[in-house]
Amino acid sequence: MADASVHTTRGTPEGIPLQDGYSTKIALAASGGDTFSFWEKTVTPPGLDGGDPVDTTTMHNGTYRTMRARSLKTMTPVSGTCLYDPNVYNDLLTLINVETTVTVHFADGSSLAFYGYLRSFVPAAAEEGTSPEAEYTIQPTNWDPTGNVEGGFDGSYNGSA
Repeated sequence: MADASVHTTRGTPEGIPLQDGYSTKIALAASGGDTFSFWEKTVTPPGLDGGDPVDTTTMHNGTYRTMRARSLKTMTPVSGTCLYDPNVYNDLLTLINVETTVTVHFADGSSLAFYGYLRSFVPAAAEEGTSPEAEYTIQPTNWDPTGNVEGGFDGSYNGSA
């Protein structure tokens, strides 16, 4: 049985972490970018997920179950809450399930563009004394609908992130 790998020293990260989430916004190319009738209150940017491990345990293992990392990666959905103009329903008819370029604009001026679509827009209960909000979900597809090829994300960083 092999010993554990050699310990690795943790270095100092490069760049500068975001100091404040204000003002993170989303643009959907299919909407014309800036004309979509909602105002972001919260934005959860996409994450990256390697998926569950591949089980490689066999009858030859003696002590441990073994596993390996998958080859493919998944970009996780973007989600959040927003205020909205009721006219957004007209926008939704042309945006729900339409594959397009999605851009997340971070507070420091950096951005992340990827292929995806607006998967859901679900209003919360409207009640006296509160601004009506909705929850939205944007599904990354990693598929270029124009070129019909796999497409990853593109980050544009302002040098401070």
